[in-house]
Amino acid sequence: MDSAVLMPKPKDKIVRGDAYFRLRQEVEEFYYDEANMLDERRFDEWLDLLHEDLEYFMPMRRNVKFGMHEARENTPFDYGMSWFNEDKWTLGKRVEQILTGVHYAEEPLSRIAHLVTNVQVRAVTPSVDDPQVVDASCRFHIYQNRVEEEHYSFVGRRYDRLVRQEDGSYLLLRREILLDQNVLLAKCLTAFF
Repeated sequence: MDSAVLMPKPKDKIVRGDAYFRLRQEVEEFYYDEANMLDERRFDEWLDLLHEDLEYFMPMRRNVKFGMHEARENTPFDYGMSWFNEDKWTLGKRVEQILTGVHYAEEPLSRIAHLVTNVQVRAVTPSVDDPQVVDASCRFHIYQNRVEEEHYSFVGRRYDRLVRQEDGSYLLLRREILLDQNVLLAKCLTAFF
């Protein structure tokens, strides 16, 4: 996953006219539908939103000296440690494991709420009038409550690549998840981002 593609520099901004805002609304609706599926534990439906060639990546974050953030703050894709470096098959296996009812960290199932905000369309191919590939970003807050007293918050941003299907719907091709913490405070990492 080339982060530079998913996180274009400001010079790559697209014109924010009517077509942009219509497209952003489509992306927002995709995100809201996805959040509802996950919050309502409709995991099989969520898996249907994922492209067969999905790259799902959450790097570990490091505290680095000033001026080194771009090069060293996040562990690189496909090299070294990361919280997630998965594809559709591994996410499917995670769903299967949760749905067995004997998953140690998800029995009983967590109550989770996904909040999505600050949605932006960052790049479009070939154009906003004919969006075949859409690079988008958003901020998220995921609240997880487990058993009686465990509760966790995950806050960060996502950089996504969506691919438009013939019927006008989108599939998630790439997701890079950046948590705004470098030490994971949760006892387990079972939520989908």
